Amino acid sequence: MKKLFIGLVVGVAVGSASGFALGILIFPFLFPPPPVNEMVVDKSESEISATGNFIHANPSDPIHYGQGSLTLYSDLLHLENDFKVGPGPKYHVYLVPNANITPDTAVHKTMFIDLGRLKAFEGSQNYPLPAGIDLKNYKSVVIWCEQFNVLISPANLTFTQIE
Repeated sequence: MKKLFIGLVVGVAVGSASGFALGILIFPFLFPPPPVNEMVVDKSESEISATGNFIHANPSDPIHYGQGSLTLYSDLLHLENDFKVGPGPKYHVYLVPNANITPDTAVHKTMFIDLGRLKAFEGSQNYPLPAGIDLKNYKSVVIWCEQFNVLISPANLTFTQIE
């Protein structure tokens, strides 16, 4: 009887933990946040510092993908209307000093700037840049999953001007 009780308790604990973990993984796929459509106000073409395009970092991974373009101003990162990533938990937008980011790059060990949590898996979004950063020290923007330390999608920056 004692072994049956211990087995039942362990089974409930393992089942609950497994169900919770599975729920965390599946939740973003079942209930993704709606697309957003944030506009850039009071900016002109001459104020663009850099542009970039998100790529699918690992084509053999159908879950972690990204596409679309971005525009970087001196004080704002704007993900364009064509931006889209595969859903997942706790995605963040990083400004990274390295170029040509791959899944093997240790992004979490670089001197990246976390611009905040991704607002939606698709659509245009704005992320203010911290005051006083030197943009020429940053070569990429990445979408990073903090939950599992996984690269979702990188975008190399092509600078048009540095103020």
